[in-house]
Amino acid sequence: MKVRNSLKALMTRHRDNKLVRRRGRVYIINKVNKRFKARQG
Repeated sequence: MKVRNSLKALMTRHRDNKLVRRRGRVYIINKVNKRFKARQG
């Protein structure tokens, strides 16, 4: 999982990326290709 200040650029890397808010943190998850996971921090 990557930890980035901004997730905007990472969202465009794969079309199945989804932006999710969990426990006050912002995550990118991808069910199809698991290597695109990221967390904003």
